[in-house]
Amino acid sequence: MKIGVLFLKLASLYFLVGVGLGLTMEMIEDHRLAGAHAHINLVGWASMALFGVLYVLFPKAGDSTLGKLHFWLYNISFPLFMLGLSFFLVGNQSLMFLLVIFPNILVLSVILFVLNVFLNVKAADVHPYLNKDSSV
Repeated sequence: MKIGVLFLKLASLYFLVGVGLGLTMEMIEDHRLAGAHAHINLVGWASMALFGVLYVLFPKAGDSTLGKLHFWLYNISFPLFMLGLSFFLVGNQSLMFLLVIFPNILVLSVILFVLNVFLNVKAADVHPYLNKDSSV
């Protein structure tokens, strides 16, 4: 469950970053980072929050080696991907190598997540709190 909680905490930080970036773009009337803003909100906030919920509901998946690899690869690759994308979107190609490497690592982490779901997410393994008698 620890990985799930960590995903939820990081997702909330990305939500703050995404909303802050959106507000900043509006205030300065410069929307060149709209692509990064969208990625931060979807790939950072929404996707990571869903990973977190799934790993909390299915602790076996979160505690697995696949879950841990997914967490670390995703959380190393995503900020570096966003850094490279942000530089690119404002016309600076000095960090282009980040866009060659880290989106691919992010996709690898998503593949590991999908494998983890198919191997370790089973109705019988849902968090014990949710298996309690509903008549209580």
